[in-house]
Amino acid sequence: MMVQATEKLTADCCIVGGGPAGLMLGYLLARSGVKVIVLEKHADFLRDFRGDTLHPSTLQIMDQLGLLEALLRLPHQRAERLEAEVGGEEVTLADFSRLPVKCKFIAFMPQWDFLNFLTAQASRFPDFRLLQSCAFDDFLYTDAQICGVRAVMNSKPLEIYAPLIIGCDGRHSRVREKAQLPGQSFGAPRDVVWFQLDKQADDPQWGMGHKGPKQNFIMLDRGSFWQCGYSIMKGEFSELAAEGLEAFKQRVALIAPFPVLRLAQLTDWNQLRLLDIRIDRLNNWAREAVLCIGDAAHAMSPIGGVGVNLAIQDAVAAANILTPSLLKGKVTLRQLNKVQRRRQFPTRATQFIQIKMGGKKRQPGESSRLPHILKRYRFLPHIFGWIIGLGFRREKPRRIKSSQAIR
Repeated sequence: MMVQATEKLTADCCIVGGGPAGLMLGYLLARSGVKVIVLEKHADFLRDFRGDTLHPSTLQIMDQLGLLEALLRLPHQRAERLEAEVGGEEVTLADFSRLPVKCKFIAFMPQWDFLNFLTAQASRFPDFRLLQSCAFDDFLYTDAQICGVRAVMNSKPLEIYAPLIIGCDGRHSRVREKAQLPGQSFGAPRDVVWFQLDKQADDPQWGMGHKGPKQNFIMLDRGSFWQCGYSIMKGEFSELAAEGLEAFKQRVALIAPFPVLRLAQLTDWNQLRLLDIRIDRLNNWAREAVLCIGDAAHAMSPIGGVGVNLAIQDAVAAANILTPSLLKGKVTLRQLNKVQRRRQFPTRATQFIQIKMGGKKRQPGESSRLPHILKRYRFLPHIFGWIIGLGFRREKPRRIKSSQAIR
């Protein structure tokens, strides 16, 4: 029996995971002349119900990179405010109109469009390479020191030798698992069931943003369809499945602005996706030759839709801190820890707010005080707009020499 030959590649940095953090970091490193390989286990980016919000902080980074105009030519919807109906009253939760940035709105864009855009932009640099259908398996070692990764691409073995491995492979990160990086979980009381409904001419004209007649139903205007989210108690999904799809649709119809007949296009459980909400973070984001960022380092609740934008900020900080050392061929653990120190406060502050917002459960019949508070303190939506839109620490891409080579 013939043994299949193992292909071997080399790079200055190997990034595991072709999501927002991985591709943004790959773009930034390659534009500075760092030879980078990004591994993406899927053949494409076409997966539903991923984080599709680009916040003002991310749009500002795209502008600083000279990519904003081209990005906004892609189909998207804009939200200058985030709105909801709480206790029968419509309230503005966050207002972005006073932010000190160019784009004072959230752009709703399918994540696959954003990732394809980043890939196209990064591919202009000769030092960028994306390997799709390529799954991380384990680390490679030399004298007990990590020196690269072992992967499988299109069922064929692959070895990539690199002095630095960066895990950007999401909340179920294999990199952090194999690196044995300890962390802590803060739990979450609820999950979300996502599904799509085609738009119809007589649908409510809700405009842009998060809206819902009650707090446990969300509708996002995605142009040709509604992206709907039904919030459930943690672990309740198996009970819903046991009751059957028709019973689920009856539940949704009680709180959605649609009659149950409007949900007829839901004919199979496969049309629904369960988002298992979790909030966690690593104690240490790094060990020798390995760093985790984005969801691989800190999983976020969907509250505020900030996960993608924190991941992008992580990528910019990592590129700013590590690029000079990567160009010299040596990155120390001290420098990797510097990335965590830079990004730890915004991570912890954001998770603190998410835990507080999701932690208290009101008793039946107990009304929310939120509408009263927002009416009394009219500046609060602008404060929430700053926290959601810009976060607790903004990153700015480092300047590069104008002579940087582009294909």
